[in-house]
Amino acid sequence: MRQYILKRLLLIPFTLWGIITVNFAIIQLAPGGPVDYVLAQYRGMNTDTTSQITGTADIQQTSTNDSSSSKYVGAQGVPEDLIKALEQQFGFDKPWYYRYAKMIKDYVCFDFGKSYYRDKTITELIKERLPVSVSLGLWSTLIIYLIAIPLGIKKAQTDVGSI
Repeated sequence: MRQYILKRLLLIPFTLWGIITVNFAIIQLAPGGPVDYVLAQYRGMNTDTTSQITGTADIQQTSTNDSSSSKYVGAQGVPEDLIKALEQQFGFDKPWYYRYAKMIKDYVCFDFGKSYYRDKTITELIKERLPVSVSLGLWSTLIIYLIAIPLGIKKAQTDVGSI
């Protein structure tokens, strides 16, 4: 039993590393991001989450070709130097492996950074939402056990009765 627990404890860092790596890859491959968000705000588009879901976001077309070759959808009509400054601010001017190594280093030092969409640190956001998360976790555990234990007893009684 002790050996089993030790194996499981030694697997924790590798499991966390795998989860972090998969999340990093998904975020890098997903469309959008902080640069697109700021560009949309710059162009006066509605960046409200519900408007993006319902399809009522304001889309303005501009006829200038300043950034027609840009990799960002909302970059049309935006000065190239602004795009470069945003990429530098958010770290997208560096290669992916540099960003990945920096992210791992920051996580090891418990430096989770600042939210791109809210003017707060991630630690503040976690502290703000932790009581609700703990409450939901405790209530769901209580409800699960209040349902699972009686169902298990009932199942055990019916199995014994059929023998």
